[in-house]
Amino acid sequence: MNQTSDLAEATKRWIAGDPDPVTRGELQRLLDDENWEELGERMGGVLEFGTAGIRGAVEGGSNRMNRAVVIRTTAGLAQFLADRGEGPVVVGFDGRHSSRTFAEDTIGVLIAAGREVRFFPEPVPTPMVAFAARRLGAVAAVVVTASHNPPADNGYKVYDRNAAQIVPPVDSAIAAAIEAAPPAVDVPRVENAMAGADGASPLDFDEIYEDYRSEVETVRPRRTGSSLTVAYTPIHGVGWRVFERLAIDAGYHNVHVVDEQRDPDGDFPTVNFPNPEEPGAMDLVMELGDRIEADLVIANDPDADRLAVAIPSSEGWRLLTGNQIGVLMADWLLERWNGEGVPLVINSIVSSPMLAEVARLHGARFEQTLTGFKWIANAALDLEAAGEGRFVFGYEEALGYTVGPVVRDKDGLSAALVFMDMAAELAEAGSSVSERLEDLYRRAGLWVSTQLSVVRPGTEGQAEIEGAMERIGRTQPPELAGNRVVGSTDYRRGAEDRPRWLPETPLVALDLEGGGRVLVRPSGTEPKLKIYVDLPGEAGSDYSQAEKELTDQAERIAAATAGFIGL
Repeated sequence: MNQTSDLAEATKRWIAGDPDPVTRGELQRLLDDENWEELGERMGGVLEFGTAGIRGAVEGGSNRMNRAVVIRTTAGLAQFLADRGEGPVVVGFDGRHSSRTFAEDTIGVLIAAGREVRFFPEPVPTPMVAFAARRLGAVAAVVVTASHNPPADNGYKVYDRNAAQIVPPVDSAIAAAIEAAPPAVDVPRVENAMAGADGASPLDFDEIYEDYRSEVETVRPRRTGSSLTVAYTPIHGVGWRVFERLAIDAGYHNVHVVDEQRDPDGDFPTVNFPNPEEPGAMDLVMELGDRIEADLVIANDPDADRLAVAIPSSEGWRLLTGNQIGVLMADWLLERWNGEGVPLVINSIVSSPMLAEVARLHGARFEQTLTGFKWIANAALDLEAAGEGRFVFGYEEALGYTVGPVVRDKDGLSAALVFMDMAAELAEAGSSVSERLEDLYRRAGLWVSTQLSVVRPGTEGQAEIEGAMERIGRTQPPELAGNRVVGSTDYRRGAEDRPRWLPETPLVALDLEGGGRVLVRPSGTEPKLKIYVDLPGEAGSDYSQAEKELTDQAERIAAATAGFIGL
C-alpha cells in the first residue's frame, strides 16, 4: 500500500470517528479533491499533548484543534483522573469562536465519566480559572484558550491538583491515556452539558472574584489607589471585565479602555496578531494614551495571563521589555517585603540573569527554572514546603508575572494592579518608572536581553528546527559576532544533577566571555526556534546609550547564532 493510500485510509477512519459534521465535511472535500498535501498536514500526525496541553489551528484532522480532538483529549484526562479520588474539575474558556463548544464537550465527557465539574458559564480570564481551582481544591482544571496565538488557533490547557500547570510525568501519563482513547464518536458524552446536566454546576463569578480580589489585596504592598491616568486594552480578549472591577475596587478611577478592543471578539479585527509583543498590537492603546495624556499604558493578552506596559518618554511611548517589567516589580516588592523567612524570587531560564542580582541586593533567594510557569509554580511550592523561602514573585520574559501565592500561574490582572501601585507611589514621590529603572541599573548592573524567533511552520519546518537543535548540541561555535564562546550546557542531558524544575529539555546554552550567554530552544506552543541573548554591562553616564549599544551587540550575536545553525 503506498503513502497516498495510507493517508486516504487514515482520513476515512478519522471521518468515521468524528462527531462534528463540519470537520467531517472539510476532510471529505479534501479527499474528494485528492489534496494530499493539505491532508498530509492535517492527518500526518497528532497534536502532541504536553505540559502546555495542546494548541493548533481549528480545522478538521488529527493534527488540528477540533471537537474530535478535544473529546478524545478529555477522555484521556478522565481516564487519568479515575485513580485520583474525589474532587471537582474546574472548566473555563476564553472568547474565541470555538471555545464555548470545546468547553461544553469537555464538561460533557467529564461528567459522563463520573467526574464532578464546576464551570464558568461565560468567557473568563485564565488566571481566574487557576485561582478557582486552588480555592475549590480541584483535582484538575481545564482552560480552553489559545492565549495570544493567531485568531485561527485554539488550545486546551490542564492544571494539576496543586492548581499549577501539569509537569512530567503527569503529561506523559495523560498523553498515553489519550492515545488509548477510542474514536471521539465512541466516547461517552453528555450533550448540552452547560444546561443543567447532572454533575455539572456553574460557578458564581462574583463569589470567585471577591475571593480573588481579597487575596490580591494581601500581596499588594500599597493598599490605596491614586489619580493615575491609565490607558488599557484587553486586545479583544476577556480581561476588561475583571481588570476594570479590580482597578476600581483598588482605588483607581481613571482607567480608560480602548473601545474598539474592549469586548471579546474571536476575529481580533483591529490587530494582525493578538499578542502584545507583536508590532502594532498596542498601537490603539498608545493612541488612547496620547489622547488622554496617560501616565501609563497597559495591555493584557486575550486570556489576560500576560501583561505589557508602556511608559512616557521624550520620544513617545516606550514599551518596556518583559525582563524590565520583571526586575522592576521584583525590586519594588522585595524592597517592601516584611514577611517571615527568606523571600524567594524565581524566573525562567530564558529570562534575564539580572533577577539574581536584584535578589542579592535584598538578601533574597533566587531560583531559575525551565521555561513555563508550570515550573515556576512547582519550584515555589517545593521550596516553600522544604522551608527554603517564601515566594514573593516570579516572571518570564514573555510578559508573564505572578505576585505571591494567589495564582499558581502567570496572572496579568494582579500584576497590572501591582505595577500601577508602583507607578503611583513613584509619581507621588516625584519620580517615575523610567527613573526607577535607571536607578536599578546603577544598583544591580545593566543587563540587556534580545530574542530572535525563526518561524518554520508545518511538518517540514518542525524537521528543520529539530535539525538545528542537533547541530548546536553537537558543535559549538568558537565565537559569535566577535564574542568568544567559553562553555556550553545541553539541557537534554544531565537532569539527574539538577532540581526537578530543570529536567531534560531541548535547550542549549552557550556561555560568552564576560558573563553573557546565548540560549537556543524550540517554542513549546508555536512553530518557532527561539534564540535568546543576555549581556551584562555598565550603565555609565548615559544608560540609554549604553543600553542601545549593548542591545545592538546582542542582536548581532543572535543573528550569528541563527547563521551558525543554518536558519
